[in-house]
Amino acid sequence: MAVGGFGGVDGPVSSFNGKITASVVITCIVAASSGLIFGYDIGISGGVTTMQPFLQKFFPSVLRKAAEAKTNIYCVYDSQVLTSFTSSLYIAGLAASLVASRLTAAIGRRNTMVLGGLTFLAGAAINGGAANVAMLIFGRILLGFGVGFTNQATPVYLSEVAPPRWRGAFSTGFQFFIGIGVVAANCINYGTAKRSWGWRLSLGLAVVPAAIMTIGALLISDTPSSLIDRGKVEQARHSLRKVRGKDCDVEAELAELKKASDVANEAKREPFVTIFERQYRPHLVMSIAIPFFQQLTGINIIAFYAPVLFQSVGFGNDSALIAAIILGLVNLASILVSTGVVDRFGRRFLFLEGGIQMFVCQVGVAVLLAVTTGVSGTKEISKGYAILVLVLMCIYAAGFGWSWGPLSWLIPSEIFPIKIRSTGQSISVAVNFATTFVLSQTFLAMLCHFKYGTFLFYAAWIASMTIFVALFLPETKGIPLDSMNSVWEKHWYWRRFVSG
Repeated sequence: MAVGGFGGVDGPVSSFNGKITASVVITCIVAASSGLIFGYDIGISGGVTTMQPFLQKFFPSVLRKAAEAKTNIYCVYDSQVLTSFTSSLYIAGLAASLVASRLTAAIGRRNTMVLGGLTFLAGAAINGGAANVAMLIFGRILLGFGVGFTNQATPVYLSEVAPPRWRGAFSTGFQFFIGIGVVAANCINYGTAKRSWGWRLSLGLAVVPAAIMTIGALLISDTPSSLIDRGKVEQARHSLRKVRGKDCDVEAELAELKKASDVANEAKREPFVTIFERQYRPHLVMSIAIPFFQQLTGINIIAFYAPVLFQSVGFGNDSALIAAIILGLVNLASILVSTGVVDRFGRRFLFLEGGIQMFVCQVGVAVLLAVTTGVSGTKEISKGYAILVLVLMCIYAAGFGWSWGPLSWLIPSEIFPIKIRSTGQSISVAVNFATTFVLSQTFLAMLCHFKYGTFLFYAAWIASMTIFVALFLPETKGIPLDSMNSVWEKHWYWRRFVSG
């Protein structure tokens, strides 16, 4: 293995047959479709919160404030009750993701995905028929549990099923379906915005992606690793043969998986204790830092509030929704770029390039808003400059789409040994939800008080995370999951923790 300046590592490539089969492609696409529900919710929330009938029914104070807000474009939508509607999902998701670790160990990755889909479906039905704020938030909490379960189980499922050489490409599928969910939600918001009952349709239609992913999950088998871990060796052999191809000899790979499972079971230690051992320090740091940094790129906040944000900088309601759709499509296209290059150029290259691109765009938006709307945000922005903001946001979304978007799900799902893989992914998803909750609860207030400085806030974090990746994240492309420890042993900093 060649070690780069900051610990980049290439190979070894798996000695097992890792060819791409029709079965593994279909299985990974079906599993990745779990991202639909998370993406749909991200996209639908921001659009619904700009619909007048929805605000009139549940948050009339926001409309009163909008009618009076003639002086500051940044403060129109600053309402803690409104942000509670958006962010209640993330507290529920945080709780669910921590429970999901034990759940996936007990019932498997696939069954956890099914449970998540059913819970989300129930929450969507309640939200569509909501009669008051309490009902609305209860529905959001059920959605949060659904997303918490699927976000924990799906990335691990994809990493365990995909051939090692193409694990990056297959794992980006989860983020791709999140992107599809966002775009679909924005299109539905655009179509329903003018109708008095449009918000009910937007929220209620979340049952569609939930039904699609739940039915899909019922049609695929669990991962060989998960089946072996639960003592179902014959089922694991069948599952492995299915994804590797019927003419492929899977016995050697099955033996390796069984050996790793036996070692994990012999230890018989509580995984939430094991993960804090010194030898797993790099894994723990990455499972916390990667999702934390992903949210501090500001992408989900911009996706939640894209229609609100674009209205604030001068677009009308329809134009703001169209701008949000454009942003979603750009993000979707860029994820496809990541799928094509992540296993060729590696994870580090995409992280570093995407980080630089996002930093430049966030600074550009901040400067543009400062110059055009004034320091206090009282000047009106012209249509031309509003379009320039959209262009910069699209370049920013592309940078995220081929870097921190898919890779933040991929890295935590591929770096852990099997005995703490579910636990590590749970911590990662919990950190993601906790950070998203805090940011979604504070973004509109921050926009109101920091004004254009909000974008400089995110730019500073993007600069920090790009430096962190350059120094501390080794290259993991093409490394089999059971050989991942060699990556840390050869890293200039982490080797002191994992060696000896």
